[in-house]
Amino acid sequence: MKCPRCGNTQKSYFYKGSHGYYCRKCIGFGRLLLEEEINIKLEDIHDDCSEYTMQYPLTKQQEAVSKECQQYIRTKDVLLECVCGAGKTEMVLASIADALNEKRKVCFAIARRQVVLELAERLNIYFKKAKIVAVCGGHTDEIDGDLIVCTAHQLYRYQGQFSLLILDEPDAFPYRGDEVLHGIAKHACIGNIIYLTATPDAYLLSRVKEGMMHHIILNKRPHGHDLPVPRLLIYPSVLLFFILIRWINKHACNPRIIFVPTIKTAKILGFILNIFMQCYVCTSESEDRDEIIYHFKQNPLGVMIATTVLERGVTIPKADICVWHANHSVFDEAGLIQMAGRAGRSFTSPEGDVLFLCSEKTELVQLCKNKIEQANQICAV
Repeated sequence: MKCPRCGNTQKSYFYKGSHGYYCRKCIGFGRLLLEEEINIKLEDIHDDCSEYTMQYPLTKQQEAVSKECQQYIRTKDVLLECVCGAGKTEMVLASIADALNEKRKVCFAIARRQVVLELAERLNIYFKKAKIVAVCGGHTDEIDGDLIVCTAHQLYRYQGQFSLLILDEPDAFPYRGDEVLHGIAKHACIGNIIYLTATPDAYLLSRVKEGMMHHIILNKRPHGHDLPVPRLLIYPSVLLFFILIRWINKHACNPRIIFVPTIKTAKILGFILNIFMQCYVCTSESEDRDEIIYHFKQNPLGVMIATTVLERGVTIPKADICVWHANHSVFDEAGLIQMAGRAGRSFTSPEGDVLFLCSEKTELVQLCKNKIEQANQICAV
């Protein structure tokens, strides 16, 4: 027995009901009988929808990566490992255009709902003749288009529908460690998958080693400047607070994002800082996250306190970054690299500032700093 939706073959997860067997591993997406045919018929691709226009030309390095991805994705999966802010979306446009030109359905799956909506808007600018649909919480009335942009959990709707699937940040939540979501993603695609990430995990690298996918690496941003290397300061928490206040005031000309390890810390720090300045707080408990992010983007001198919900996908021009208690166990290497990657993404402010405040020295924080320095050194060679 094999689940047609998530690919589960473990007998212990199958249950025989009154109408037949169904898989309990992916029951959260609705009951699907093994004998039940998945009759989903999407519309045909529109003519000329593969034409796209970019707002700016790719750099030579981006162009080389784009062509290499375009070549290999026809025959095998591709892991596109690029530093934060390298322009991963722009480098897969040619591959998307190829698929659309051959009347093949394309899906861009992303972890965060906010990023789904933002990316759909960007792709509408690039592919003016294509029907691009965003499918996520609150946006499920229309689920068919030439190019579908959706959250990971919405892929259950599209078993066997896509010839090209682009998975953004597959090493992060909610993909990471979730066999069901990985299975649903694989069964939604009948062709090949492009994995986009700055921090590939052991699973992706093992598939590269086994020859199951082609690996492309780019360690340079389009503006050509080095990645901002985090500065590490190690002091007791009381002193760290005064250092944080000084850092906030010193960088008052730019938007500032302060990453914290827990929701409780975000609320406490937000309450204190709101006494002195306008401060936004964004956590997984924030019901109006989209509105909070929108207002923060409109305030070029604002301060945002956020948990890891903002570590990926959200770009704030000219933002400076501070990670409070970067040594906390809730943070991992990939997360810290992604947080640091929020800085220096703008052409007008390519340097950026990244500060890691630690209550004690840890190997993980130093490892993150070393990895960013190594990426810069590789680019310099």
